[in-house]
Amino acid sequence: MPTTAVPNPTGVRNARVLALCQGLYICAISVDLTLTSITGYQLAPDKALATLPFALITVGAAVVTVFAAFLMARVGRRIGFTLGALCGAFGGLVSVWAILHADFWLFCLGTAGVGAFQGFAQFYSLAAADSVDKARKSRAISTVLAGGVIAAIAGPALANWTKDLIPGALFAGAYAMVAGLALLSAVTVLLLYRDIEPVDTGSVDQSVPPRPLSQIVRQPVFAAGVGTTMAASAAMLLAMTAAPLAAIACGYSIDDGANIIQWHLIGMFVPSFFSGRLVASFGVPRVLIAGMLLIATAAAVAVGSTALPAFYLALFSLGVGWNFMIVSGTTLISQSYRPNERGKTQALSGLLGNLAATLSTLSAGAAFDAFGWSALNLGSLPMLACCLGLVLWWMLSRERTARVSLA
Repeated sequence: MPTTAVPNPTGVRNARVLALCQGLYICAISVDLTLTSITGYQLAPDKALATLPFALITVGAAVVTVFAAFLMARVGRRIGFTLGALCGAFGGLVSVWAILHADFWLFCLGTAGVGAFQGFAQFYSLAAADSVDKARKSRAISTVLAGGVIAAIAGPALANWTKDLIPGALFAGAYAMVAGLALLSAVTVLLLYRDIEPVDTGSVDQSVPPRPLSQIVRQPVFAAGVGTTMAASAAMLLAMTAAPLAAIACGYSIDDGANIIQWHLIGMFVPSFFSGRLVASFGVPRVLIAGMLLIATAAAVAVGSTALPAFYLALFSLGVGWNFMIVSGTTLISQSYRPNERGKTQALSGLLGNLAATLSTLSAGAAFDAFGWSALNLGSLPMLACCLGLVLWWMLSRERTARVSLA
């Protein structure tokens, strides 16, 4: 009679701690993302540089990703996540100082520090997955993502509430809030998180040397996982970054644009309460394909109408599709490496995901200006097609392996 694996109490607690840290991180980054473009415009010596501080958040994350993965493989995630959160606190404080002294380049350093925080925080989901057995990985990942639900809603409100906290320095108070949230995240990890060895090692002999990275990346499961997370991030950020601009160009207000993004964020994080269970019940392929269909639906709605309800529906569907694809893709990545291969594999997957996000963020404005809202949304379809090809390759490979094992 088969036995049911007993959940590791430390692994379950780690997932909950990381969900709290995810909430603090999303809240901090939401404040930063809400105000950085406006603050950059106010401080920039040349208005053409106004979006540079915003871009440096994503660039900072991409630059730090590989360092973060290898550092945590060496010193543990507890120290790594604490250091990442302290980078965010540093970035927030530097931003406050830059605003007080009207120093644009110092403000760029501050937003890059928040980007470094993002570079570490993106590993929260994988850390949770490594803490539990294979059957519970997707649920642990969705638990961490669920931590962003309230934060996604509260972040823009906090930005508005704190922007005037420091008299005579508009927005400085909001960046002080960013520093405070990041510092609270550092304390939370340091006090509550515990490093443990990956739970689900299967039958792998731990004395076996790690495989070369070239061998790991040739696995269909790795290619499908990375392709999924890259396509989800790129498609989501391409549309999300341009959506407020498109709404204003269609004659809607700035508040309408902010509300559209808020509903998008709700779509991104609310499904985390059940997406892990969906993966456990229906399997990764079905949930992943459902996510791709939702993103394709979002593109079709955006192309079909520029009415305000269409903006809401498109961005909400985009958010839910992103969630399904990220949970599924991260689950696949977590199954692609052995414990002694974790650092380099996660470094590469994180780097590729951040590069896709950076390219989409940097190109969204130019693509919208050059081609318009409809064409920009159609740009997500080739990404989804490539992702589908990798997923089908993985599914066929899995079926061949199953047939061989039964022969």
